[in-house]
Amino acid sequence: MRTRLPLTAALAAALLLTACGGADDTGGSSSGALRVATEGTYSPFSFHAPGTNELTGYDVEVVQAVAARLGREVEFSETQFDAIFAGLEARRYDVVANQITINPEREARYLLSAPYTVSNGVVVTRVGDDSVDALEDVDGKRSAQSTTSSFAELAREAGAQVEAVEGFTQAVTLLKQERVDVTINDSLAFLEYQKSTGDQSVKIAAEIDQPSEQALVFRQDSADLRAQVDTALQELRADGTLARISEEYFGQDVSGS
Repeated sequence: MRTRLPLTAALAAALLLTACGGADDTGGSSSGALRVATEGTYSPFSFHAPGTNELTGYDVEVVQAVAARLGREVEFSETQFDAIFAGLEARRYDVVANQITINPEREARYLLSAPYTVSNGVVVTRVGDDSVDALEDVDGKRSAQSTTSSFAELAREAGAQVEAVEGFTQAVTLLKQERVDVTINDSLAFLEYQKSTGDQSVKIAAEIDQPSEQALVFRQDSADLRAQVDTALQELRADGTLARISEEYFGQDVSGS
């Protein structure tokens, strides 16, 4: 689904103050819409607000603020995570904004922006399951994951059997149904899930020691666009916009400012 969102008054003002001209390397002028891929089902990063059904979330607001700095509107394409990189490579959109973790494989294949989130991964189990105290304890267990995610790679490396799901909500559903043993995901996503649903039947069983950084993702031929976005992120970090958006969704600054 493709959704073109109206800019807020604040973003519109930023557009007037920061609009820039010239051509970028995505094949269009810098005044054209910035085409952004996101899941739309990954709260609190990319989801539809209850009541209004408007696409919103931390990543959504960050990329809207970036686009405002570039003087461009945003056109969102919502897609399942496991198809998101194929769509980028097929040029259906210009950038992916979906809490994409920086790792060596992605750095080799794509261009990545400066990080705009720093967080920890966690292993989630059912309450009452005390068999997992650390990541290595998932060895031999069934883990529900989006198959192309960095968490799926982490689960495989730890010896888990990955069961494919479309997203975190489905992973938790399978976990509660005892069709899988664990799921690995971002601690921020789990805490938001528990806060919004009140579900106390699942828990964080283990934290992954190494913090991860998340970035926007571009094709290799989008160096100019990546540079423009990095400049915008630097400005948003300096003026406190990233911290404000972060505190709105998480109650703390997770932007790495």
